[in-house]
Amino acid sequence: MLIRHLPAGDSAVLRALHGEGADWSVTDHLLANAVDYLAAANWMFATVNSDPDAAAIDFPDPTPRPGAGTPVSASASITEPDPSEDHRIRLFFGDS
Repeated sequence: MLIRHLPAGDSAVLRALHGEGADWSVTDHLLANAVDYLAAANWMFATVNSDPDAAAIDFPDPTPRPGAGTPVSASASITEPDPSEDHRIRLFFGDS
C-alpha cells in the first residue's frame, strides 16, 4: 500500500524499478517528440532548398529516450531456430 502512494518523481523505489524513465513525465516525452518533429521539418526544408548538386544532408538523430537503448541496425543477424528444439516445443504445447 505504501509503495503505491510514493511520489512519482522522488521515489527511490520507482527509480530502481524503472531507471531513468522514472524521471520522464508525459510532458517530457511530448517535448522530445516536438524536438524530433522540428528537427525533421528543418531537415526537409534544408533538403528541398539546397542545391541539387550539393552533398545530401544527413537525417537528424532522434532525441534519446530513457529505456530506449540503442536502435537495432538493419544488418543485425537473425539466428534461425534450432530444429532439434522443435520436438520439445511441440511437447510443451501438447502436440506430439
